[in-house]
Amino acid sequence: MEHTVSRTVLVIDTATPAVTAAVVEVGDTITTLAVSVTVDPRAHAETLTPNVLVAVAESGLTMADLDAVVVGVGPGPFTGLRVGMASAAAYGHALGIPVHGVCSLDGIGGRTAGGTLVVTDARRREVYWARYRDGVRIDSPGVNAATEVPVDGVTAVAGSAEQAALFDLPFLGPNYPEPAGLVAAVTDWDSDPAPLVPLYLRRPDAKSLAERQAAAVRR
Repeated sequence: MEHTVSRTVLVIDTATPAVTAAVVEVGDTITTLAVSVTVDPRAHAETLTPNVLVAVAESGLTMADLDAVVVGVGPGPFTGLRVGMASAAAYGHALGIPVHGVCSLDGIGGRTAGGTLVVTDARRREVYWARYRDGVRIDSPGVNAATEVPVDGVTAVAGSAEQAALFDLPFLGPNYPEPAGLVAAVTDWDSDPAPLVPLYLRRPDAKSLAERQAAAVRR
């Protein structure tokens, strides 16, 4: 019987308040060797690198043992995504290994059964969402008010507990993207990965000086 080539993967996600770093072994099965998570929506930049170092150390490996990086590309807030994706790209460049971007919501819904709605906090009284059937995403990520999210065929909701409470559905875990789920979202390990593209789904709150000046002129 032919076996899948084994890969040691650094996993990063900063699309939610959970600043996640993990080392995952990918082969015939997916095994999380070590994970370090800090839940703090205001500390992505401060905690990501320490979490990466902790995860690598606790895995018993070194950075030189890594074969690839997987990073969640959102949807999520501009600042958090920028920290995670820039760090993932930097690790990939320094180590000479590929960096695979995946939808962060797949790290929550990708291992669920039945019809599942995954929601996370998009602020502005909105949610980021995607629908899954038996772990497969069937509706692309969106950002809407909870009352505008389609729930036909959905039997449970996962993700942010606070946002999930807006729906009259049974609540499932996990609350945040899991490393094994993010890794499972990679569909092709052998080809060169596509460039990292963040899923903001709307313009960032921060505006450039030119944009602020233009807005002032219009007023």
